[in-house]
Amino acid sequence: QVQLVESGGGLVQAGGSLRLSCAASGNIFRINNMGWYRQAPGKQRELVATITGGGDTNYSDSVKGRSTISRDNAKNTVYLHMNSLKPEETAVYYCNAEVIHTTFRKYNWWGQGTQVTVSS
Repeated sequence: QVQLVESGGGLVQAGGSLRLSCAASGNIFRINNMGWYRQAPGKQRELVATITGGGDTNYSDSVKGRSTISRDNAKNTVYLHMNSLKPEETAVYYCNAEVIHTTFRKYNWWGQGTQVTVSS
C-alpha cells in the first residue's frame, strides 16, 4: 500500500505565497514522476507542475515564472511553492506520483487533496 499525504494548504490573500508538501510512504521501490494538479469548483482537474526523478520540471503556462516544484528523493516528498497567487487559483490541489511498488508493479497514485483559497 502507498499513501500520498499533502499539507500546506489554507487561506492566503491575493498576491501572497504558499508552499505545499506531499510525502509518499508505504511499499515504495522508486518514484518516477511527481506532480501537482488542481481542481476548481465546476472545473476539470488541471496540471500545475510536474518533476521527473532526475529533476526535470514542467509547468502550466498559468503558473510558469511564479511557481517552483522541487522534490527530495530521500524523503519521497514533492513541494510546490507558488507566488503572486490569484483568486481564480482557489482550488483543491492534488499530489500525484508514479510509484514503482516493491513488487515492481507501477501505480499512479493520488493524494487526498488540500484546499487552497485565495481571497481578493
